[in-house]
Amino acid sequence: MTLTAIILCGGRSTRMGRDKSALPFGDETMLARVTRLAGSIAGQVLVVGRRDQPESTTHDAMDDQGPLAGLAAGLAASTTDLNVVVACDMPLVRPDVLQRLVDAIGDADLCVAMVDGQPSVLCGVYRSRLAPVVQSLLDGGERRVRALLDCANVQRVDASHLRDIDPELDSFVSVDTADRYRWALTRS
Repeated sequence: MTLTAIILCGGRSTRMGRDKSALPFGDETMLARVTRLAGSIAGQVLVVGRRDQPESTTHDAMDDQGPLAGLAAGLAASTTDLNVVVACDMPLVRPDVLQRLVDAIGDADLCVAMVDGQPSVLCGVYRSRLAPVVQSLLDGGERRVRALLDCANVQRVDASHLRDIDPELDSFVSVDTADRYRWALTRS
């Protein structure tokens, strides 16, 4: 099955205070690490970011519109049916977790893990056919990816079904503050 990895990195990193995607993580940047990990199960990788980010392979139609805009751009640019979508600030994502979500999607439009009762929408699997739905949400002024869950067929996977391959569910941790960054460095 051909699969695209869509890495979202267009945010301004306001909580971190500097560009998260460029932070060192081992011998690579956080973005390079997430791209490598998600890309290990995909035939194609799209890095969606702002026009001023040289590492981007596709761009948000309009900057500063949030991750929903990045998702819209990534899904529109994808040439595959299935796409693993991961935010660039999730450097502890495990390819096995992504693969399990891919395997669980069935006929649904998207598949997300439910972590502590909340959908982890920035680490999931989305079908390209959602691109016009996402664009419609954006056109209506919506900026939250979670809004997509109300207008799509969603396969939810309880996180307890992922603990055998990710016991602490680190795959779903967003490293968006300096404290989280320091913590994540100890987990890698």
